[in-house]
Amino acid sequence: MKAVLLHAHGGPEALKVEEVARPEPAADQVLIRIEAASVNFADIVRRRGDPYPLATPLPAILGSEAAGVIEAVGEGVTAFHLGDRVFALFGGNGLGGYADYALAGVADVIKLDPGLDLDIASTLVVAGVTAFQMLNHAGRLKAGESVFIPGAAGGVGGYAIQLAKILGAGRIIAGASTPERREQALARGADDAVDYTSPDWPREVRRLTGGRGADVVLDMAGGPVFEQSLAALGPFGRLVVYGSASRAPSSLIAQRLMPFNQSVIGYYVSHWFSARPAEAQQAFDEVAALVLEGRLKVEVAARLPLEGAAEAHRIMESRQATGKFVLKPALSAAS
Repeated sequence: MKAVLLHAHGGPEALKVEEVARPEPAADQVLIRIEAASVNFADIVRRRGDPYPLATPLPAILGSEAAGVIEAVGEGVTAFHLGDRVFALFGGNGLGGYADYALAGVADVIKLDPGLDLDIASTLVVAGVTAFQMLNHAGRLKAGESVFIPGAAGGVGGYAIQLAKILGAGRIIAGASTPERREQALARGADDAVDYTSPDWPREVRRLTGGRGADVVLDMAGGPVFEQSLAALGPFGRLVVYGSASRAPSSLIAQRLMPFNQSVIGYYVSHWFSARPAEAQQAFDEVAALVLEGRLKVEVAARLPLEGAAEAHRIMESRQATGKFVLKPALSAAS
């Protein structure tokens, strides 16, 4: 079978499509024929070797989430059967979804509604559930409150704008790096869009919120942007940290939070699925239901063969991605 291998950390060119042996499921595992694998910024972080909550043993097959069809089941598996359409979340064992086939433990597999498109399904956790839980659980967004969403033209941002609207946000402020991407954020439902690369964007967020600051601010960058995010936060505000795209460390003087009763909350989706699986499953079901009802739209930027993984990484790193990139092994030559 074909798979995208990472033998050494580096740039997008480090991703190589190779022939490897098809794995066989052990006890409590299933083998999935991958129909769609979502490309996420977390994959880029692991490819580069940046700090990440889970280790990435090399050589690795990246791809933290995918959707497909059960091809084989291991001993003791009764919840899934051949032909079932499923979503799978892959952990830190170095084996992920950028491949024709992938193994997953039964605890990390979710059976899908027959009406759910597999390309869309492959994006539902790392972007969809992340956006939903950051707003609804970590950020505790209440109806009528304001929220600042960075990277608003990307995968998580696209989900977050729509979900904030569904959850009743009073004002949705998007952050994006170019006029075109700010227009895209507004088209997705944001009330305002600011230049996230401008050093005074927190002042603009405060202006748009009547001088108060946003009730919920999402931070995917860390480093200096973390300081800016705090500056954009209003009284009793919640700053949710879910990434470190800047590759720079953040510092926090906790006493800064005291005068206005502010909070900083970390969010990492995989830990929700391992530590609170029932709540994570409920979040998945709610996001999937919104998609099936047509209330939540998922924009797929491109559907690419496995050979397109490096190009997807390049576009995403250059901040040019709009929507989600999905790898489809069936598009690869002689898969």
